Amino acid sequence: MTAGLDALPLLHTRSYEVEAFARGDDAIVLVGRVRDTKPAGLMVSDDPDPLDIHHMVVTLTVSFPTLTITDAAVEFRTHPHTTCPAIIEHYGSLVGLSIARGFTHRVRELFGGPRGCTHTTALLQAMAPVAVQATWSMRTRSNARQTDRPRQLTDEQRALIIQSNGNTCHVWDEDGEAVAALRSGGDIEVPLWIERRLGDLGRDLGEWHARRA
Repeated sequence: MTAGLDALPLLHTRSYEVEAFARGDDAIVLVGRVRDTKPAGLMVSDDPDPLDIHHMVVTLTVSFPTLTITDAAVEFRTHPHTTCPAIIEHYGSLVGLSIARGFTHRVRELFGGPRGCTHTTALLQAMAPVAVQATWSMRTRSNARQTDRPRQLTDEQRALIIQSNGNTCHVWDEDGEAVAALRSGGDIEVPLWIERRLGDLGRDLGEWHARRA
């Protein structure tokens, strides 16, 4: 906890958890959870335990490498109103959407405000970046099994990397250096956390280049 805050009375905790799993070589399963919790004794006097007031779970199956949603399931484990689950079926509209570029905008269009559950919609927006991160893991996982693969990115791989990451932040600005390097046949910059970890282990960067996406 941030220094000084431990002396203040806790009012509320919201937590997000998103996990990504490989289903074969052509699909990613994303499981997201959002939970709102009130501290013990706040809402119900003398209650010794924290109290969940929202707990929603979303499971998405996403094709790889296209990142198109092929299946969606929403579960309301804890909710305040009997009518809350009536909106669950509407989230079936996620099927067919790309979870890469434009996803946040489409989620707002389809499920914003009275068209959805605010907590579930917020969770979906938190899940999209995890899908993009999982694509790097999928490529690394696949490459680790292919000892005879080309050591350079293919044009298709470059296009997919740019499509998934372009304009997601200032580093991946479509007019910036990282994207320009990929378009011109360059390689992906070695992440700092890879450099540090390999250095700590006394190993060189050749291992990263052998496993890169």
